[in-house]
Amino acid sequence: MKSISVIFAALTDPTRRLVLENLRSEDLTPSELLSRIDVSQPTLSHHLDILKRAELIEGRREGQFIRYSLNMTVFQMGLQYMVSITKGRKIK
Repeated sequence: MKSISVIFAALTDPTRRLVLENLRSEDLTPSELLSRIDVSQPTLSHHLDILKRAELIEGRREGQFIRYSLNMTVFQMGLQYMVSITKGRKIK
């Protein structure tokens, strides 16, 4: 699992947050994301790569396409970290 700092760094960009917001309701291919987000294909690929490296999203191959989905395990880890800060202790 990635470190909290890598996860939060990935979340700093508004476009990446928009990608995550779109994936919240359904798994999508890059083409489907491009139809919803006003960025170029190379820019989207860059953002998807950062989100994958932070393990916030997962891709699975479906024929010639890759369908992306949220990795809820990492989101739960981030949420636990935030809760622990409010309680004055860190999770290892």
